[in-house]
Amino acid sequence: MIVYQNSKAGFLQDAFSKDIEDLVLRDFRARTGRSVARSEVRSWKESLLAVAKVLHDEAIPGDCGVAIEYGIPQTSKRVDVIITGESGERVEQIIIIELKQWESARKTDRDGIVSTRFGHGQADVSHPSYQAWSYASLLRNFNETVYEGGVALHPCAYLHNYTEDGVLTDSFYAHYVVLAPVFLKGEEERAKLRAFLKQHVRYGDRRSLLYRIENGRIRPSKGLVESLKGMLAGKPEFVLVDDQKVIYETALSLAARAAAHSKQVVIVEGGPGTGKSVVAINLLVALTGRRLVARYVTKNAAPRKVFESVLVGTHRKSQISNLFSGSGSFTETHANTFDALIVDEAHRLNEKSGLYGNRGNNQIQELIGSAKCSIFFLDEDQRVTLKDIGDRMEIERFAREAGAQVTTLQLASQFRCSGSDGYLAWLDDTLGVRPTANDKLDPGEFDFRIFASPEHLRREIVERNKTRNKARMVAGYCWDWRSRKDPSVQDVAFPEHGFAMRWNLTKDGGLWMVAPESINEIGCIHTCQGLEVDYIGVIVGPDLVFRGGRVIAQPEMRSSHDKSLNGYRSLLKTEPAKAKRKAELIIKNTYRTLMTRGMKGCYVYFTDKALEHFVRSRLTCGSQSTEGMLKVAEPVMPYGIEPDSDSS
Repeated sequence: MIVYQNSKAGFLQDAFSKDIEDLVLRDFRARTGRSVARSEVRSWKESLLAVAKVLHDEAIPGDCGVAIEYGIPQTSKRVDVIITGESGERVEQIIIIELKQWESARKTDRDGIVSTRFGHGQADVSHPSYQAWSYASLLRNFNETVYEGGVALHPCAYLHNYTEDGVLTDSFYAHYVVLAPVFLKGEEERAKLRAFLKQHVRYGDRRSLLYRIENGRIRPSKGLVESLKGMLAGKPEFVLVDDQKVIYETALSLAARAAAHSKQVVIVEGGPGTGKSVVAINLLVALTGRRLVARYVTKNAAPRKVFESVLVGTHRKSQISNLFSGSGSFTETHANTFDALIVDEAHRLNEKSGLYGNRGNNQIQELIGSAKCSIFFLDEDQRVTLKDIGDRMEIERFAREAGAQVTTLQLASQFRCSGSDGYLAWLDDTLGVRPTANDKLDPGEFDFRIFASPEHLRREIVERNKTRNKARMVAGYCWDWRSRKDPSVQDVAFPEHGFAMRWNLTKDGGLWMVAPESINEIGCIHTCQGLEVDYIGVIVGPDLVFRGGRVIAQPEMRSSHDKSLNGYRSLLKTEPAKAKRKAELIIKNTYRTLMTRGMKGCYVYFTDKALEHFVRSRLTCGSQSTEGMLKVAEPVMPYGIEPDSDSS
């Protein structure tokens, strides 16, 4: 959808002789039935006048096309300005211009990310060059007019209020600035942008290309399909075995025959380590390979970022980034836009979307409505916040309302935790999640150990990590995230044990589980759920204790920085019993999830000694298997200080 389009000559007349922002607003309302904030209208006025000054050059043909606010299909993204025309060799050209009114920015240490100030404060966002390039990548990979017609794409960014300070053009961002040049404030920069346009557009096209872009068929290009081929080859963690293969083929068949008048909803239930994500990623690759428009969806960014990085073999952002999406991206998506949506970690879906939970109606409903086939991977026992609404009954209800056929499948084989179903059953019984017959665990079945010191635990995890970078420390969110404002602060600290670590929630973001340096940080539920390592070290905080003969939760011991229990205090005033029941389930589910991230072992430190004693009592041969872990046989030094070093 293009909101406003005109020839260059017509656009200049509207910009210089009329109120261009009002014309764009009029067309936006007509095309979408909605309006926008006055701040966006003001930005249209200033930015489009800046573009008009650039285009005010006779060497740029008057009949080239100008489009404003092009809504990219399958996304909520809009390209600010598109210029179309032909090169000197009569090859069709598209120039994408990403407009920003920024006046300053800060460099970050993350690929393609900068920090800038908005009305609500400082925020980390995509570098403008990366943003422009990613939009071009979407067109190149999904718009048939572009990739079948041999159309040349040239993205760039124009920050007409930004005075050069070396941040956006820093060598750290050079990769993206080469792909999409950035032009800044001043006549010299304006002249450079003008030259960039004239280099690529020598002749007009009378807006014919704009029409074909807007009406082009949307499906994956052959180039994208070819780039996905072989990505899973040689990666043993993505090989399908046993019931994973059966469910993969069943879901693939249902997705292939789904249609707008015959919608399919597939629910795949499975506990930790049954391979839900493995099946999901294989489905994404296979469906895209069939030239169907598919997307992998999760609420949390961590699984998306990690699986994307594994597929491409690098942490640099790639063209397949557009195959991954957050669950809140479908509030305005038209019905049946996608052939298939693959929803991993569906238990984490929320009712509302947006930063303030004020967008959309219901994420489950929106996902089902947006696709001909929606595939939900679900483990209801991994709901870890009061806002998590993903459960089978809700999915089935919205599926029925949409007239969809529902198929429920079960992943039973357990591959995490050394394949020990007994460990999972024992953990459920021990934490009080549900009663099972497994009231004892033989540590010989699964490498489960209890440590008397968090520092001793940390050292063991660091040692385990040396082999494959597959061991991490995590903790319950019972400590404030103070290092967010002061990086020198250690968040999770036990001075009596010489232990202190910083929360992981800054540098590596969603890639914390695979970034090598993150072994020096401690993770939480929000950055490890849906992912796995060989060995997981868990600090069980004071929000879970043993009192009166049972394991109970203490919601008040959670950090106020954690949003998992938002709404608990309000509910406690009106329905105290319900509030306590829901909070206890959330906290127990959180530790159940944390303690099942390890493929080979789970090592634990309990802040509550009564809980430690209770868990030890449920281990067979407990004294033999764990006693060594309960005696710190070496001096406990602060992290980073060796016993022989000069620490004076």
